[in-house]
Amino acid sequence: MKAAFIGFRHGHIVGLYNRLKDDPQCEIAAACEEDPKAAAEAKENWGVDITHSSFSDLLADTDFDILAIGDYFGIRGSRAIAGLKAGKHVIADKPLCTSPEELAEIRSLASEKKLAVGLMLDFRNHGNVAAAKEIIDSGRLGEIHAIQFGGQHPLSYGTRAAWYFEDGKQGGTINDIAIHGLDAIEYMTGHAITELTAARTWNAFADQAPKFMDAAQIMFALDNHCGVIADVSYFAPEKCGFNNPFYWRFTIWGRKGVMEFNYFDDGVKLCLSGAKEPEFIEPARGKSDYLTIFMNEIAGKEEPFGGKHIMDITEKTLLLQRKADRQ
Repeated sequence: MKAAFIGFRHGHIVGLYNRLKDDPQCEIAAACEEDPKAAAEAKENWGVDITHSSFSDLLADTDFDILAIGDYFGIRGSRAIAGLKAGKHVIADKPLCTSPEELAEIRSLASEKKLAVGLMLDFRNHGNVAAAKEIIDSGRLGEIHAIQFGGQHPLSYGTRAAWYFEDGKQGGTINDIAIHGLDAIEYMTGHAITELTAARTWNAFADQAPKFMDAAQIMFALDNHCGVIADVSYFAPEKCGFNNPFYWRFTIWGRKGVMEFNYFDDGVKLCLSGAKEPEFIEPARGKSDYLTIFMNEIAGKEEPFGGKHIMDITEKTLLLQRKADRQ
């Protein structure tokens, strides 16, 4: 398979670039970055071989099968639509797009042209998420009734890419961050999100960018009536950044007990009814790799967390973002 990349405006996309570069079954046919400064940084910092400075030229003169998208968030939807119209499978860093209208066109084109759509939802494959899923699937925790999670990030104003704070380029903090949490919850519990109860965003820490809504909280419910409350604000302390014990912290309450984990814990804490001491469950092997799923769907194998799920979970996240935007 031949892949072409458009945009290197976020470091996440480099993970996909390196995986495809190292895969003997794949070839990177082209890499485009239209912003000269970002192109130079991608080459210097990540070793990306930039071949194009125009996306339209890339589409016109390059033979490839997969379009990989890592541009700034606000343009990703139009990039995906252009790729699908050109008959290419599409995979993107999250978010896939920033409006429900763009998503509707992506969904329609993918279905009409029988093309795969992938998204780099890698948190689902984390060892603690995999272990939590195994605990829930085993029935040890009983029916799940309440979940709280925090996905707070550091704001990093001055070092975070400047486009984040430009009008129309980020597309909202809920859409930016929360999708990892929504995706992981549907994966762990086996229940679908059916009620989007509440969403709020506001400007709190981003004094230098008063229009940037860095604070974000959401509330929703699953199809078994389980309630979920989450905070995905840019509130994490700057110096410890992502390396703090509250990064992607989940507390999951079931009829038979409660469990908790975060991104950096070496396992899951499990407290069951009747037990005097908590158990510590080791991380499990992830079984839901986003790239494997995407490649399987290109080959014609339908995956439960493939394109249909990606577009469904993107839609739910976008609708929560819109609910907040309309307040």
